[in-house]
Amino acid sequence: MLADLWHAIPEPLHDPVALAAPFFLLFIGIEALAARLLEDEEPAGRPGGGRAHPARGGYERSDALASIGAGAVSVLTMTAWKALGLLGYSVLFAYVAPWQLPADAWWTWAVAIVGVDFTFYWAHRVAHRVRLVWATHQAHHSSEYFNFATALRQKWNNSHELVFWAPLPLLGVPPALVFLGFSVSLVYQFFVHTERVDRLWRPVELVFNTPSHHRVHHGSDPEYLDRNYGGILIVWDRLFGSFQPELHRPTYGLTTPVGSTNLLTIQTHEYAAIVRDVRRAPTLRDKLGYVFGPPGWRPERSGV
Repeated sequence: MLADLWHAIPEPLHDPVALAAPFFLLFIGIEALAARLLEDEEPAGRPGGGRAHPARGGYERSDALASIGAGAVSVLTMTAWKALGLLGYSVLFAYVAPWQLPADAWWTWAVAIVGVDFTFYWAHRVAHRVRLVWATHQAHHSSEYFNFATALRQKWNNSHELVFWAPLPLLGVPPALVFLGFSVSLVYQFFVHTERVDRLWRPVELVFNTPSHHRVHHGSDPEYLDRNYGGILIVWDRLFGSFQPELHRPTYGLTTPVGSTNLLTIQTHEYAAIVRDVRRAPTLRDKLGYVFGPPGWRPERSGV
């Protein structure tokens, strides 16, 4: 059955991300060349003070290489997680789902893509509000640059996303189309990681995630934190109260910068911070708070 479902998808779409990878590198090269030729002036700092912005749309060699390296490793780790997910989803689809949607119907593809986008919104929102999950995701936000290379700075642990996608095969979406929908989302989201595109036509900005909306998401400014979680569609943010328009150029990166372009440090430093906080926490409640509370959570009492 799984082989039939897989072969129902045209061969070039078996892995849209792999198909798009050469184009990702091409667009990174074009954008980096544009940054060098245009030589945008680097502002002194963000509004109200704080660390300086990198040049608009700029590239820094070690930062870009770290992003590309993280993306290359994520291809391997994501393949492993998807193989694990495929096993579980196949059981749900074959033995638990009350019906099975036809893999060759266009509307099943539409259901899969929109369904993945909806569950991505909630998985993404949880990743910003639960510190243990944030530890898997923060690597993507660690760059203080915002460009096409930043889009490739992907996490290596996709485990929580597998949980959020599980309702789709449970409702009869073929497992192969679940992963196809996620690949389509990843390809789309690559193109919203740029400062070279200003606001788009208003109806597009109203419905879809755009570079303007996603710049806000990567901002560490207080007014931009934990906003605009959408992948392809921004309507989820508008519906569920997490939308924020772009008011000024964001300050990119984490509120507490990592200060390293080492791949292992980028991916693991938040896990290490959680371990340190848990070890010094005096009560079980505090230990759980450091693990499952939002990033930056601290006990209410002073001195801890």
